[in-house]
Amino acid sequence: MGQLTTQTGRLTTHVLDTSVGLPAGGMQVELHAVLGDRPLLASVVTGQDGRCPSPLLTGAAFKVGRYALTFRVSDYFRARGVVLPEPAFLDEVVIHFGIAHTDQHYHVPLLVSPWSYTVYRGG
Repeated sequence: MGQLTTQTGRLTTHVLDTSVGLPAGGMQVELHAVLGDRPLLASVVTGQDGRCPSPLLTGAAFKVGRYALTFRVSDYFRARGVVLPEPAFLDEVVIHFGIAHTDQHYHVPLLVSPWSYTVYRGG
């Protein structure tokens, strides 16, 4: 009897504003596949908890490949009333990453301030 394979992997993210120690609610996040024309796969705004309302990729759309997450950092800080120079030191933070296993959870959190950021693969 053949073994049933289920695809349980998903891609999620959340953003923490380290300048105030709070979730970064209201930040625009885009996900692109890193292919020839870099198609847009998702465009969302983080909620009050700094998280996206649902996984950015799941099910049949969650495939092995190279991707880019774009976080619109300067727009977020300006909307909060933070005075930034023009141009801002960090405008958009773009994270290029790969998905190698479709049965795993890829969580890509961003910790950000107007002057620095950290990203890692969480679980």
